[in-house]
Amino acid sequence: MIKGLGGVFWRTNDLEAVKKWYSDVLKLEIDNWNGTVIKPQSGNETIFSFFAEDDSSFPAEQQVMLNFQVHDLNETLKHLEQMGIPLAKEQESSEFGKFVWIKDPDGRLIELWEK
Repeated sequence: MIKGLGGVFWRTNDLEAVKKWYSDVLKLEIDNWNGTVIKPQSGNETIFSFFAEDDSSFPAEQQVMLNFQVHDLNETLKHLEQMGIPLAKEQESSEFGKFVWIKDPDGRLIELWEK
């Protein structure tokens, strides 16, 4: 029944700052309608998962966490360092891949994942 994830939408108090941050830091091309279309490629997956309120996978005060799959986490880390973006959580590796966290201008944790 489900073909794929249709989108992620949220409100912000500073639209221009958030658009600039996602454009500069994550290299998303934000269009004049305040969004972008990400077209998955082979090997790019979207995970849809639920967590209990007391799960420690990400802060309880954050109801939703974004995860962006990246091609090369080492290159991404170099870019983040050049941009002056601190890591909110150091790199972790598991059987699922490599992960880091950063924060957007609204303080929302963003997980970056290399599969």
